[in-house]
Amino acid sequence: MTAMMKAAVFVEKGRIALADKPIPDVGPNDALVRITTTTICGTDVHILKGEYPVAPGLTVGHEPVGVIEKLGSAVQGYQEGQRVIAGAICPNFNSYAAQDGYPSQDGSYLAAHGLCGCHGYKATAGWRFGNLIDGTQAEYVLVPDAQANLAPIPDGLTDEQVLMCPDIMSTGFKGAENANIKIGDTVVVLAQGPIGLCATAGARLLGATTIIAVDGNDHRLGIARKMGADVTLNFRNVDVVDEVMKLTGGKGADSSIEALGTQATFAQAMKVLKPGGTLSSLGVYSEDLSIPLAQFAAGLGDHTIRTALCPGGKERMRRLMNVIAAQRLDLGVLVTHQRKLDEIVEAYDLFAHQRDGVLKIAIKP
Repeated sequence: MTAMMKAAVFVEKGRIALADKPIPDVGPNDALVRITTTTICGTDVHILKGEYPVAPGLTVGHEPVGVIEKLGSAVQGYQEGQRVIAGAICPNFNSYAAQDGYPSQDGSYLAAHGLCGCHGYKATAGWRFGNLIDGTQAEYVLVPDAQANLAPIPDGLTDEQVLMCPDIMSTGFKGAENANIKIGDTVVVLAQGPIGLCATAGARLLGATTIIAVDGNDHRLGIARKMGADVTLNFRNVDVVDEVMKLTGGKGADSSIEALGTQATFAQAMKVLKPGGTLSSLGVYSEDLSIPLAQFAAGLGDHTIRTALCPGGKERMRRLMNVIAAQRLDLGVLVTHQRKLDEIVEAYDLFAHQRDGVLKIAIKP
């Protein structure tokens, strides 16, 4: 008989459900990982709402922490029973995009499976778990190109401590890295959800000395201070742009990081910048954006706008876990709730509606 497992699958717009699926077979370059902890991401909520299309029946989720159950015959340097994570982005490093320095944009899977008519390329194609292949909200996940994507968890670190590394921490840090931060800079981080909080922490680690965190939730702003924010602004109480200009003596911020994905926050991120400043965009946008003409100086203001999909691969994961192991940052505080995999539908409802102070939910099969 075929061995079965439980998995959360996308059924249709507005519905993710728990289902029984076969445990995947392991190819020579794969690893089967038994999930010990995973979580729900804001992108999963976009999938649930039908704002990001995936195939019906696909297992969702892209943040795996677990134990190697079985290794493919060609995978070297790992052993069964080893605790590992894999990045939410798990590229094939043989692709043109990877070798061009953008592994997150790997399109090799699409090319190999005939899923795209544009020579196999599609933005976000390096994001496979829960997008193009079965994801991590399950009892097991098949990790492709395992030798490039599996990262051993250092001894002494818990699942909760490394749970943010596959996506949230990598994405937030990339937002800070893309912001061209120099020592002594002023940085505005708009939205203090899990990714924004990690962007705040990343800005601090990169040397920014005035970090202005913006949100409409005072509890999250309190956590932002723990992550490294020097100033917190509740947009419900103040005019954010005016406050930033006062704090910078009218000069504007050196850079801004937009971590929500709405027109309003994108516009604010543009308006708080100095001439020549950098806007680093992390949001997943569900509609067209417009750029404020005056603040963009009609295209003559020497501004930089950068977008990002979180980096993956074992070396990125190693570096992120080093930050945790060296006690430079504690992201376990972002895990506010725990649920069993059997409770995944209720967990989605809790997370999607942002009840009970939820930031991240540890899902335990």
